Amino acid sequence: MVTTVSSVQTPPKKAPPKPPRGLSSAARWARRAPLLPALIFTIAVTQLPFVATLIISFTQWNSLAPENRGFAGLDNYIAVITDPNLRSSVLTTVLLTASVVLISLVLGLGIALLLDRKFRGRGLVRTMMIAPFLVVPVAAALLWKHALYNPEYGLFNGVLKWIFGEGAAQPDWISTMPLTAVIAALVWQWTPFMMLILLAGLQSRPQDAVEAAFIDGASGFQVFRYLTLPHLRQYLELGGLLGSIYIVQNFDAVFTITSGGLGTANLPYTIYQTFYQAHDYGQASAAGVVVVIGSILIASFALRAVSSLLRDEAK
Repeated sequence: MVTTVSSVQTPPKKAPPKPPRGLSSAARWARRAPLLPALIFTIAVTQLPFVATLIISFTQWNSLAPENRGFAGLDNYIAVITDPNLRSSVLTTVLLTASVVLISLVLGLGIALLLDRKFRGRGLVRTMMIAPFLVVPVAAALLWKHALYNPEYGLFNGVLKWIFGEGAAQPDWISTMPLTAVIAALVWQWTPFMMLILLAGLQSRPQDAVEAAFIDGASGFQVFRYLTLPHLRQYLELGGLLGSIYIVQNFDAVFTITSGGLGTANLPYTIYQTFYQAHDYGQASAAGVVVVIGSILIASFALRAVSSLLRDEAK
């Protein structure tokens, strides 16, 4: 007896599983509920004070003349732009930020190149190099003001006396070069931050390309110029932008080392003077809003650098 193919019963195919239905509104809110306290706390701590500052910036409010309080419109912002002291503090802030960022990047790059090499005790040296960045900013400023800059017992003048004898000049470093004194203290503290970012970039280099370049006869400078430096471009941008965000808002070093005198008053210190000494809350709030807007602009460039860096790493 011959069985034809058509007589064989094939098992019925199973229907594909239906996609799960979307979560209900209650289920979605149940998932988000644990995050709501953190979100509410973040809004209360960060956004509400900024909204209050924004409102005060449009009011005329000086505690020395409380009867004249009222709506000021854009007068406070016009005063911020036209006030010569504020304009001078803006220029000082730009000079201070640019100097600290550029010098820290150059020194950080040099230290990162050295620490990228293999040598005994490299882990200990890396830990010691990071230490200045971990010091509290006020403590670091006090260290530089008293332990290093002091004309009577500071380390710098002690070294001069040790090298050139008792007749060596004992300059007052803060009075002689006040802005340079602040820049040096900030560079000492921010160079480790730049070094960490650039060291991470160095360790992500394609080693096969570096080895191939050396095999082809490239010198160490050529490898740095044509391979290492282009690879570190985004890391340099990231370090510069993040450093600018923080140094623009620096208050500790200026307040502690020079008290804003001798042409070192930056914008945050000028805002402090306007608020606590002139008691002009409206103008101080307007200047604070200007600083926030500038920081947001810098941060937007930093976020773009981070996103492009992450996209390149994912490729």
